[in-house]
Amino acid sequence: MARLTAAAVKREVGALKEPERALFLERFFRTGAGEYAEGDRMLGLSVPDQRVIAKAFRGLPLDEVRRLLGSEFHEHRLIALLILVDQHKRADDAGRRVLHRFYLENLAGVNNWDLVDTSAAELVGEHLEEDPAVLAGLVDSPVLWHRRIAMVSTFAELRKGRTALTFRVAERLLGDQHDLIHKATGWLLREAGKRSQEDLLEFLRKQYARLPRTTLRYAIERLDALDRRQWLLGPQ
Repeated sequence: MARLTAAAVKREVGALKEPERALFLERFFRTGAGEYAEGDRMLGLSVPDQRVIAKAFRGLPLDEVRRLLGSEFHEHRLIALLILVDQHKRADDAGRRVLHRFYLENLAGVNNWDLVDTSAAELVGEHLEEDPAVLAGLVDSPVLWHRRIAMVSTFAELRKGRTALTFRVAERLLGDQHDLIHKATGWLLREAGKRSQEDLLEFLRKQYARLPRTTLRYAIERLDALDRRQWLLGPQ
């Protein structure tokens, strides 16, 4: 059994690295100069391989998780977040609160869209009732990833069948200029529509003039083809 240290995780990752795949992933995740993930570096592991490593190190102490989150390599950070989500699912209430605060203290390492989407619903969303102030700070943050965390965190409420928070955060973010926020907002609106199509359509009618086109397209994906075409032409 490998020792539960960040260094041991990195050795496991290094044994599976694929340089050619890494180059593809760096293009896919927009890591070039001036792009949204500028400077992020990849080692080329598949997500299933990263999940296997995360499972093997599921008991990694938080000080070692912090070392992974501080790594320049994307895979180290994703594995760290997979471990945190797993620990959160298995923890008692007090342990979950510790993991929530740890996550918020280490948001610098949550700096690409897949990292956000892997972790935000559990490590922020599951705590919004007890820690509501954190959401306002994330929504208003100048940091792209914080705003995406705010939107994705509302998935926790949707899992409980509650849509109000998703619509509220979506409304706050409709003026955002970044495409990754447009996509996340549309995705969560679509998910809210699965719970209540009537509420989704009401939101779209009220906010149609402010909806980025990308957000609208994502939000109406579950409607039938005729309704989608009509919404793309104008409010219904």
